[in-house]
Amino acid sequence: MGDPEPESEQIRLKCIRKEGFFTVPPEHRLGRCRSVKEFEKLNRIGEGTYGIVYRARDTQTDEIVALKKVRMDKEKDGVPISSLREITLLLRLRHPNIVELKEVVVGNHLESIFLVMGYCEQDLASLLENMPTPFSEAQVKCIVLQVLRGLQYLHQNFIIHRDLKVSNLLMTDKGCVKTADFGLARAYGVPVKPMTPKVVTLWYRAPELLLGTTTQTTSIDMWAVGCILAELLAHKPLLPGTSEIHQVDLIVQLLGTPSENIWPGFSKLPLVSQYSLRKQPYNNLKHRFPWLSEAGLRLLNLLFMYDPRKRCGPACRWGRRHLEPEPFRKVSQNTGRAATRTPPPRTHMAGQVPSLGGLPTQVMEPTLRFPRVSGPQTPTCHPPFTCRQT
Repeated sequence: MGDPEPESEQIRLKCIRKEGFFTVPPEHRLGRCRSVKEFEKLNRIGEGTYGIVYRARDTQTDEIVALKKVRMDKEKDGVPISSLREITLLLRLRHPNIVELKEVVVGNHLESIFLVMGYCEQDLASLLENMPTPFSEAQVKCIVLQVLRGLQYLHQNFIIHRDLKVSNLLMTDKGCVKTADFGLARAYGVPVKPMTPKVVTLWYRAPELLLGTTTQTTSIDMWAVGCILAELLAHKPLLPGTSEIHQVDLIVQLLGTPSENIWPGFSKLPLVSQYSLRKQPYNNLKHRFPWLSEAGLRLLNLLFMYDPRKRCGPACRWGRRHLEPEPFRKVSQNTGRAATRTPPPRTHMAGQVPSLGGLPTQVMEPTLRFPRVSGPQTPTCHPPFTCRQT
């Protein structure tokens, strides 16, 4: 007989059928979950809103995975609701452009819960910081189409991500882009139920959220895609507001002052009266992106529609017709050849710079297409992405 287990390490649960508590036997604590001891932690790769992430090796299969420890700030309250939502949603989702939750593993204590996820070598935010020059339009197209594929799959399954940004977009060395971090994601239905407007990182937050709407639809994700598209093209955030008031002002400077004519119901939003909107009648997207082709500007304008009801559907339909054939391609009237425009160069930060030799540097023939139906599909890009650390 071994020493009795310390009382502090025992798990006691309340019995429903009769009064009192019972102690869970040690052999039953893990249930069907594997132990985290079966994974070798290789290094810490980041810390998200809801937990620390490690690169780890599954000792049973030798597979390299991402091991995300669920943050338990209030252990007595159990697993945070945000983590439960993320686990529940990710277990339902299987798509090549959505990060894969393989399983849930546990440690010796209830507060030690880990999510085993597919490993991606980098996120787009880190990649942008270390690139000497912005992505070409062809490269941006390759990335954005994959983001839209994953987003289309989510929306067809009645899920809103609610926190899309470049740091939540992961990329493998083969160029496969995956949407991650579902801590704020929600399932929605008809009728749409009210949700808190304090979602989505400020720089990517849609104007209806800033103005207090409690009715959230897939359109808030599409606005965030517009911000991501612009950031990839310009190599810097498009709307880096420092407060909600500043964020609204930046949007008005860029897109003009909203009105009932272009956004029916705008004047009835809860927080409109709290803002003193400047009078700005012009859309300045073309001035912000003078090198961008008409096709790229058209997509940005569709993603940045003030009216949420006009934002999502038109952008997706237009994308199918115009982004599939060629990435933001424009034909020169003089030569009849495809003309591409290059954004101004950017001085890169000190440190290692990824080699982007495998990324497409010219406008390529169509190889990426939107899926016609929801479900797993294998993304392709020719030539493939190759993002290696030098």
